[in-house]
Amino acid sequence: MNDETPEVPEHADQPAPAAQHDAESATESPDESQPVEDRVNNRSQRPTSAAFKRFMGSSWAPAEAPEVGPDPSAPFAAERRAALSSRFEGERVVIPAGPMKVRSNDTDYRFRAHSAFAHLTGLGVDHEPDAVLVLEPVDPGAGDHGSNHEATLYFRPMAGRDSEEFYSNARTGEFWVGPRPTLGELQARTGIRTADLSELEVAVTKNAGAVEIGGVRIRLLRGSDLDVEALVDTSRINTGVDLETSDGLDAELTEFLSELRLVKDSWEIEELRGAVASTIDGFEDIVRALPAARGHQRGERIIEGAFFSRARLDGNDLGYDTIAAAGNNATVLHWIRNNGEVRDGDLVLVDAGVEAESLYTADITRTLPVNGTFSEVQRRIYQAVLDAADTAFAAVKPGLTFRDVHATAMQVLVEHLDQWGLLPVSIDEALSPEGQQHRRWMPHGTSHHLGLDVHDCAQAKRELYLDAEIEPGMVFTIEPGLYFKNEDLAVPEEYRGIGVRIEDDIYVTEAGAENLSAALPRRPDDVEAWMAKLLG
Repeated sequence: MNDETPEVPEHADQPAPAAQHDAESATESPDESQPVEDRVNNRSQRPTSAAFKRFMGSSWAPAEAPEVGPDPSAPFAAERRAALSSRFEGERVVIPAGPMKVRSNDTDYRFRAHSAFAHLTGLGVDHEPDAVLVLEPVDPGAGDHGSNHEATLYFRPMAGRDSEEFYSNARTGEFWVGPRPTLGELQARTGIRTADLSELEVAVTKNAGAVEIGGVRIRLLRGSDLDVEALVDTSRINTGVDLETSDGLDAELTEFLSELRLVKDSWEIEELRGAVASTIDGFEDIVRALPAARGHQRGERIIEGAFFSRARLDGNDLGYDTIAAAGNNATVLHWIRNNGEVRDGDLVLVDAGVEAESLYTADITRTLPVNGTFSEVQRRIYQAVLDAADTAFAAVKPGLTFRDVHATAMQVLVEHLDQWGLLPVSIDEALSPEGQQHRRWMPHGTSHHLGLDVHDCAQAKRELYLDAEIEPGMVFTIEPGLYFKNEDLAVPEEYRGIGVRIEDDIYVTEAGAENLSAALPRRPDDVEAWMAKLLG
């Protein structure tokens, strides 16, 4: 990254500063009157001349206008907006994409829109931070596609190359961040009418107020954009709308948007298939990187880096921080420091997923022998986890509940633990609500929904998650595990320091289920043969 600050010219109607600060000069005394937020620019000189501005605004070739048509996601996103419109008839619905997020000082993370915004627009990575989708209520059936709302996408359009923003704004200027889509391009891609972000305030606040006095109620997706929240809350205060009541209404919107993603459409399934395929390629990259990782004091970072390269090559990014956990680190459920050594004879547990350009992510875990061969005890533990995963998968069908899937996997694990003499109680007592001793070695759930978020639909009502009936079109994980920590004196020494998890991505069909990640070897013999082939 260029370690430069944008050369921001002063406005023509402002006097030039008496003394131009030079970041390279240590002799000048600091200007104590300068606002702190402006001081980030002190390391660069700022051209202020009118001649500079005239020259920067001239002699640029015309911007090429790409030919754009509807995105493949557009008709599916329209159906999702129609479902939202049906649920909140007569109400204004505001869905922000979210702003850029600061990583350190004046550098930002790569932008990723809120998942609900991506779901309702069909846009992946090629759109603007600060964008806001607004569904404006109209007469029932008179809206878009026969819905009850007209949707408008508000965002900051491309600034002309004759504008100061082109070369002066490090967050939005084309000189700094590359070209941005025009209003027309995004409208053609999404099928949603578009408008300049400067029009957002009026669009959100007009006629807003208490329903009982004829105002329009606003529903806001909170937790995405604090500026939009301030705009909506100020409008509510000014129109006498109770904020506490409104928070509850906003929470209902968040809940509905999460539940809207519980069942995936055919376009989403194909995006998940692509993310899974790229993730499988990433696991092959990991195996090829094992010789370099083995014995390195930070070998886990080599594994992490190999997968990250695949995620950036094939997709947008990682779906979540990779877990590359060797040896005892594999018993730490969310080990993402990845700063440990990878030792010959150990297992390495890798939990990783490629996020596609559409922002849909895979989520797969494999536990691999570092030297390519399982020891007897490693194989024993691995097979127990695989038996639990296979039994749970075989049980999946429409009408089953998530709780049933978990219970099926736990039954198998408990039987193995009992066979090994590790349970301090009987199988029945361990599985009873009053027991649960086996959870010492398997403390997490067996499944979670998967989609735009790695833990998708997380704001859905409890009864639509653990206790809900599984439906065709749902995608979720099956990921049992066993984790025996080095310091666990309740197990024999040969078990200690071994963590095993096997995780696959499951698509529920009318007939049962499909393992989307089945192409990645799972059985211990197959894992060893696959690794031997990749390592030559």
